[in-house]
Amino acid sequence: MEKKLTLVKLDTDYCDYLRHFDNKVPYNYGSKKLRPFIGVLFEVNNYMYFAPLSSPKAKHLHLKSKIDILKLDNGELGVINFNNMLPVKSNNIKILDLEKKYNQELEKKYIKLLRVQLYWLNRHKKKIYNMSQKLYDNYINKTLEKKVMQRCCNFPLLEEKCKEYNEKNNLIVNI
Repeated sequence: MEKKLTLVKLDTDYCDYLRHFDNKVPYNYGSKKLRPFIGVLFEVNNYMYFAPLSSPKAKHLHLKSKIDILKLDNGELGVINFNNMLPVKSNNIKILDLEKKYNQELEKKYIKLLRVQLYWLNRHKKKIYNMSQKLYDNYINKTLEKKVMQRCCNFPLLEEKCKEYNEKNNLIVNI
């Protein structure tokens, strides 16, 4: 049975390191201080994987779900970008505290969205696990359409670099 899904933030230094080897690794900083790089955490091929969430946008309503993109609640809650999923260890992530009290109205609104997204994600976790595994397997077996393959991070290379990064930095890894 699939584990309960969790929302996490990714370590900026870790992303920067991976980007040296794969330019498809997304950036997780910039002008969106309130909205850090947040994604769902799950297991694929004995690695923990982080798949970034995108907040709802009008374009998501008309977008079609594909092998590498899943619309949350028909796009009303955003999308998961499986093509940008990254292998992680426990030291590369920080679990979000969605119970924390926030003062600013914008923060409260954003945390409410994250709670609703997480609820939806856990109600559909079997589909999320299946889609992520299928994309991963098709990437490894080189059976993806060329344009989908070009959108994806290099999963095997990043798994190697994840291990290397954590060993190099003497990080204790418990995932």
